[in-house]
Amino acid sequence: MTRTNTTTTEAAPTSATAAKGGAATQSRPVPRPVEELKALAEAGARELAGDPENGVPEANPADVIRWVSRNFDTAVCAVACSMADAALPHYVAQYQPGVDVLFLDTGYHFAETYDTRNEVARRVDVHIVDVLPEQTVEEQDAEFGKDLFARDPGLCCARRKVAPLKKSLNGYELWFTGVRRDESPTRTNTPLITFDEKNGLVKVNPLAAWSFDDLLDYSRAFDVPVNPLLSQGYPSIGCQPCTRPVAEGEDPRAGRWAGSTKTECGLHT
Repeated sequence: MTRTNTTTTEAAPTSATAAKGGAATQSRPVPRPVEELKALAEAGARELAGDPENGVPEANPADVIRWVSRNFDTAVCAVACSMADAALPHYVAQYQPGVDVLFLDTGYHFAETYDTRNEVARRVDVHIVDVLPEQTVEEQDAEFGKDLFARDPGLCCARRKVAPLKKSLNGYELWFTGVRRDESPTRTNTPLITFDEKNGLVKVNPLAAWSFDDLLDYSRAFDVPVNPLLSQGYPSIGCQPCTRPVAEGEDPRAGRWAGSTKTECGLHT
């Protein structure tokens, strides 16, 4: 099935009525209490971790997403997608068709990233939600000076990615991310399921054990959209001013915030 539905929002309230600062993609039930969600996350982590010492492997992505579907309604789940590829949205949509996909539109993306976003909306059975910062790039420049990303990348990410995502996750019980353990040393211990204390909901990383090649293999096998920059030396794609190609042998995320000590935007720390 192909869907082209999209929503632009600065936050995702629980009502189905559009309002200043946000527009809901669908009517969602009131989230369950935090303690109940924490208990579900702990139970899921135990169930899906396997028992390597006794030859029971960790759950694969399909098992992880099936677990989510048994315990969470699609209306309270969201997929965060950087539009480097559509492997995660495509995989989740096999079990939760029409799921919301949050695209953080920072205003600084490569043209190829926006093209990929449009292809995902056209070809994958999901509902794209364009999450916008409170300020346009021009408004941010007026308040903080031009090119804040070059002078204080942490503040720029906080304003254009972290804060908008936090607002948009309000009303959901669970979010999926495409974080993989092979991406960088800071992500080596990424769990399949955890409770996200910062945002107050369950966080699921079904592709945590995948390699970059696994991701490409899946994309080829199911003909899902892939950002063309992946084949042009960009294994990790962020905002255009802060991302460069990666040299052979470098960490996959070495091209992000090159020349600074910054390694994470703050979404997963």
